[in-house]
Parts: sequence; C-alpha cells; structure tokens
Amino acid sequence: MSAPTHIKDSLKTDIVVYLCILALSGVQVALAYQNAHGAQLLVRMLAVAFIQAGLGVMYFMHLRDEQRNLRLALIPATIFVMLMMNMIWSDSFRLLHMRPLIK
Repeated sequence: MSAPTHIKDSLKTDIVVYLCILALSGVQVALAYQNAHGAQLLVRMLAVAFIQAGLGVMYFMHLRDEQRNLRLALIPATIFVMLMMNMIWSDSFRLLHMRPLIK
C-alpha cells in the first residue's frame, strides 16, 4: 500500500519547513557569535525569531489553510495577549523579593 499523494506532499512540505526553521536556528547561532552591539543584535535575533515563529504557525499549526479573516482576527488578539502578559513582569519582580514596589 502506498500513501496518497496529498500525504506525501504534506510530509515533504513539513520536512522542508522544518529544515528552514533549522537553518534559521543556525543563522541565529551565527548572529550570536558576531561582534554586534546589544540593540543591533536584539533586532537581528528578533527578526529571525519572528520568521521562525511565522513558519511554525503557518505550516505546523495549519494557519495557512484557514480563511484570511481568521488570520486577521488572530493577529491583533495575539498582540493584545502579549501586551497584557507584559504588564505582569513588574509585579513578578516585586513578588520575587516579597516587598512592595516603592522607590
């Protein structure tokens, strides 16, 4: 029994995307060993990480097969959740030392 063509194509696509993500990880390692300053290195690493995350979401979570409206609804919702998660960091540092955040 041989697998249907759409399954073979899907596996081939998954392997190609996985290899692209792996190559981008290698790019991040190469970027880490360059003599770049903090802000410049941060921007480069975040750009590569954003591409990696986009590939993972689009292919492994099958978001590329969804309707465009769903994608357009998920992007602002994700940004909102990330911004709200960012609001708790100052409180977590306060709780680390178990004292009020008074300067």
